[in-house]
Amino acid sequence: MLLIPLAAVPSQTLAVTLSDQPARIALRTLGTSLYFSLSVNDVPIVTNRICRNRQRLLIDAGYREFVGDFSFVDLQGDTDPAFSGLASRYQLVYFGAGE
Repeated sequence: MLLIPLAAVPSQTLAVTLSDQPARIALRTLGTSLYFSLSVNDVPIVTNRICRNRQRLLIDAGYREFVGDFSFVDLQGDTDPAFSGLASRYQLVYFGAGE
């Protein structure tokens, strides 16, 4: 398990290497909801998946050959992530293969 560092801003894009995969994570706020997109080697894996507390973000995208999955965790309760609490209340976690 690995914590992905985030900032408390409405939209952000991060380039990270996860399990030897060059990944680009994009988070953006639309209305009151936070959305997650992921690409590897500029190939979209998932686009604009709504973020929910403790819900796996790629559970049904395994056929796209990405190793691992992501989930947001609310450290102070049981609410869905909002940009204002990123990096403090809401943490984005990466789970490698078999985690």
